[in-house]
Amino acid sequence: MNYRKLGKTNLDISEISLGTWQVGGKWGSDFSFKNAENIIKTAIDNGINFIDTADVYSDGLSEKVVGEIVRSSNEEVYIATKCGRQLNPHTNNAYTTAALRKFVEDSLTNLGLDRIDLIQLHCPPTEVYNRPEIFGLFDDLTKEGKIRNYGVSVEKVDEALKAIEFNGVSTVQIIFNMFRQKPNALFFNEAKQKNVGIIARVPLASGLLTGKFNTDTTFGKEDHRFFNRKGEAFDKGETFSGIDYNLGLQAVAALKTIFNEDENLVHKALQWILTFNEISCVIPGASSTDQLLSNIKTNNAKPISKEQLTQVKTIYDTYIKEEVHHLW
Repeated sequence: MNYRKLGKTNLDISEISLGTWQVGGKWGSDFSFKNAENIIKTAIDNGINFIDTADVYSDGLSEKVVGEIVRSSNEEVYIATKCGRQLNPHTNNAYTTAALRKFVEDSLTNLGLDRIDLIQLHCPPTEVYNRPEIFGLFDDLTKEGKIRNYGVSVEKVDEALKAIEFNGVSTVQIIFNMFRQKPNALFFNEAKQKNVGIIARVPLASGLLTGKFNTDTTFGKEDHRFFNRKGEAFDKGETFSGIDYNLGLQAVAALKTIFNEDENLVHKALQWILTFNEISCVIPGASSTDQLLSNIKTNNAKPISKEQLTQVKTIYDTYIKEEVHHLW
């Protein structure tokens, strides 16, 4: 496993880390403590030392299993969680310092910890990024020793740029993959200047970039890839990176032509993200230990070439850019 600095947190984290939405979220199956336990233990055994969760993943069950496994491990493993999405309605006015403080206290209980390594606002409404008192709360929680660092998970580049105007923001979690390339411009430059760690989420575009889907692929009714394609439940950019499914399949077919048949598209997609030095880590999810181990094998795969990097950009410009670049 390779490790990188997580911005101004100064933590050395595994460049391929673990996101836990799939083991505790709307992916078409009920939460399985045993499956989550196996995935997390396998991740730690293979050098992953950064695990991202959230209080809304299966109503806190994800936090509980992550906390339990990390506490029982002899390795130093950093936990990042998120708060805010429990608010209903999820509006700017609902974001109060009292509500957020309660969420942090609840996460500490779920995790069984005295201090959280990284707490992140969980894709709040855009207006929240203009409220200094919200970020001031996390400054207070840091001084109180309840959190070690804080950051944001965002939907839009503009939100990321606004968030890092607050000096206390140490990290930004943002969708970045072969089909969502906009962050690699002004935001990456600004984040680098301010030593803000970048956590790349949705790296495989909800599975599109595995190359395993086709027009006959079906998803269960509880899977967000079935019910949220047009943003019916939350921002549509979270599902297939906001790309029309059939257009995404066309772009994937084009991607497959630039790699050899024996090259795993998952490895290429993760390698592509990690070619950007501004990235601290990528957090692919895994619904099984086999998926997790496949992600980890990215480090041993044949490196992506400069020519392939150019071709990926051409495919993005041809198929994807017009549809999504201006939206997020």
